[in-house]
Amino acid sequence: MRRDLYLWKYFSLARKVADNLNKKGHDAYIVKDTNEALKKVLELIPENSSVATGGSLTLNQIKLLDALRNGNYIFYDRYSAKSKEEKYELERKAFFADYYICSANAITENGEIALLDGNGNRVAAVIYGPKNVILVTSVNKIVPNLLEARERIRYISPMNSKRLDLNTPCTQTGYCINCASAQRICNYYTIIESGHRHPGRIKVILVLEELGL
Repeated sequence: MRRDLYLWKYFSLARKVADNLNKKGHDAYIVKDTNEALKKVLELIPENSSVATGGSLTLNQIKLLDALRNGNYIFYDRYSAKSKEEKYELERKAFFADYYICSANAITENGEIALLDGNGNRVAAVIYGPKNVILVTSVNKIVPNLLEARERIRYISPMNSKRLDLNTPCTQTGYCINCASAQRICNYYTIIESGHRHPGRIKVILVLEELGL
């Protein structure tokens, strides 16, 4: 019963956000769990498409990377790189991919999409380049407004830095101090206000589970 109540609450919130995303020119979908999320992503990508991904804990949790590696796709697998130079070249190829897949750091109830990046490759690819962008985002990343989106990102950034084993002040303090570290991962903050210039290019899959950070 408790799970049903959470699903009902999450769905009510996700439906509001999906409606606003659609009004902004995006294509929004709601799925129940990680299995449905994986199924929906693969439904959206025709076989033989070129595909690239951004760094994302969520994509690992839905097992998308394994599906792309074992499927009939041209996968620019940044995790397969043997050197920084090879990783850089794979990330550059992402701009010419048919599909680019990542997650968002936050989505407001009004349908604004917030992304924060260390190198800028992920936010740049979401904004321009790939023919299609798929954002897999769980309901725990939905926030009331852009102010809350920024606060959420400041809250989770130290955890992401710790997860990536970085030597930044926030991995010692547990909170952001707006540092000047060379390993800082919060360098490029971007808001996607709408997709009206390219309707349907950005597709958002809202998952009724708590995923990522």
